[in-house]
Amino acid sequence: MGIKIGILGYGNLGKGVECAIKHNSDMELAAIFTRRAPESIKPKTTNIPVININEAKNWIDKIDVMILCGGSATDLPEQTPKFAEMFNVIDSFDTHAKIPEHFNNVDKAAKYGNKTAIISVGWDPGLFSLNRMYANAILPNGKDYTFWGKGVSQGHSDAIRRIKGVKDAKQYTIPIDAALEKVRRGENPDLTTREKHTRECFVVLDEGADPKEVEKEIKTMPNYFADYDTTVHFISEDELIKNHNKIPHGGFVLRSGKTGWSNENSHIIEYSLKLDSNPEFTSSVLAAYARAAYRLNKEGSFGCKTVFDIAPAYLSAKSGEELRAQML
Repeated sequence: MGIKIGILGYGNLGKGVECAIKHNSDMELAAIFTRRAPESIKPKTTNIPVININEAKNWIDKIDVMILCGGSATDLPEQTPKFAEMFNVIDSFDTHAKIPEHFNNVDKAAKYGNKTAIISVGWDPGLFSLNRMYANAILPNGKDYTFWGKGVSQGHSDAIRRIKGVKDAKQYTIPIDAALEKVRRGENPDLTTREKHTRECFVVLDEGADPKEVEKEIKTMPNYFADYDTTVHFISEDELIKNHNKIPHGGFVLRSGKTGWSNENSHIIEYSLKLDSNPEFTSSVLAAYARAAYRLNKEGSFGCKTVFDIAPAYLSAKSGEELRAQML
């Protein structure tokens, strides 16, 4: 029997987790939990029960790890602590400024329930966080740079959709090429948030909504848009479906550093991702960390953790012997 995974929320991320489980032979999908009417959910996996979220407590002994697929704006701050008392959980909480607070809330809940929780899993926060940390450890004399995009940010799109008067929306994060090239040349520029990225929003309004009011609310939203040059386009639902139906993303993490007795040698570490499907890639990272949460809980390692706390071998389905022979 494989690791029994529960999916909480069956949007783009939840569907991606379902797909990721198919590609991990040591995992199996046990159930999908939803706030919607269960009969309205049609999973791709055959014979999978779809359960109302309020019935999750009845599944405590049937789920090894619950992967939470809600949004960071309002879902995860409430759901992750709640479910961490009952299940080993993974989430993709991505509001960077609020991660310490979220960690503390989840840590208390997971320790209370003797469960293992891993938060802020994905590629940023997540894989990019790890690369920033490794690069800092290796080049202590240096500067960090992170660029995202061009791509659709699920978290930012979700935040726009929660504004009153918005029917649907997609938000693109776009790196400013001139800034990226300065970093690659080793110029170590001091870049403000505004100098590194722009944000472009495509919004479908509810009938009767005030576009000026919606635009103002988007552009002044703290932690999401207030610090960026943001362009808002109001388009029809048909245009959104036709021209913005995919969810690509990616980005770059760089550290520019010096070594040598007199800092005479320069080094650039660069890690990049180019993703056809942001949710499917993020879901694949969530699945790997679900394996780690399952193993850590078996070892009695309870409480909340982040990607910094997880040894790489815990992510892999391969044994230690296989990893040493094949990948070291």
